[in-house]
Amino acid sequence: HMEVINIEGNFLEFISKFLKTKNIDSIHIDKTVSYSFYEELSKYINLSFEKDPTFFLRKVKSKEEINTMKEGVAKSDAVYKRLLDFVKPGMSEKDVKDFVVCEFLKEKAQKESFDTIVATGKNSAVPHHETSFDVIEKDKPLLVDMGLMWGHYATDFTRTFHVGKPSDEFLKVYNIVKDAHLFAIEKAKSGNILKDVDLAARDYIASKGYGDYFTHSTGHGVGLEIHEDPRVYKTSEDIIEDGYVFTIEPGIYLPNHFGVRLENIVYIEAGYPKVMSSISLDLVVL
Repeated sequence: HMEVINIEGNFLEFISKFLKTKNIDSIHIDKTVSYSFYEELSKYINLSFEKDPTFFLRKVKSKEEINTMKEGVAKSDAVYKRLLDFVKPGMSEKDVKDFVVCEFLKEKAQKESFDTIVATGKNSAVPHHETSFDVIEKDKPLLVDMGLMWGHYATDFTRTFHVGKPSDEFLKVYNIVKDAHLFAIEKAKSGNILKDVDLAARDYIASKGYGDYFTHSTGHGVGLEIHEDPRVYKTSEDIIEDGYVFTIEPGIYLPNHFGVRLENIVYIEAGYPKVMSSISLDLVVL
């Protein structure tokens, strides 16, 4: 049922009076509303915060939505392949970021899905490093976390590669993160609990002595927004269903030294996880 109402005068005052005619004295609002709107509306009616109910509806993606996201990921993959040919020692992180954004636009993407992260050397040990003018040095790692918007859906992808010869310690950490990533994907099946996906990666990293250096959740849902339900963290009791789409992104971050993160989007189909990206998890050395 829909009722069209012509509003005259003060909008918020009108809403308050209208709700009272329906014997409604309080309403739920989404946490994303502006503070000024909340402050004004609260003068007229009691308010409480609730998560947008469409968040729960969006947890399960249709085949059409998944296909749109796969198209976006294919475009992101193409940009990443060109990026590997572009990166050279002496460039700045900002140079690499600008290249990524420009290439996204060449792929007809609507925009970045978030602010691209490019982190060289010790900057890669900061999970949400803000891309800087720091210069990419030879024999240092480079972490690139990037995504685009395609058909109004976000993509999210991270690889850590090495510019020049990697150290033995880097190779060790890289392989631990890679294995943790694969263990997490193995648990991402319909009927399993999301916390078990997180713990598959987290417990493996801890067993190798790096538990204190994995400082964020293993993943998050992706869709119309870059971060949405379902959430892949160590206390989530959410049961995985077909149509779930989320990232797997374990990482190890050694302060003032280097970090490694590997991220893919997976979707659940016929009970099993499928990876959207075609890019290998094997270490790339430029």
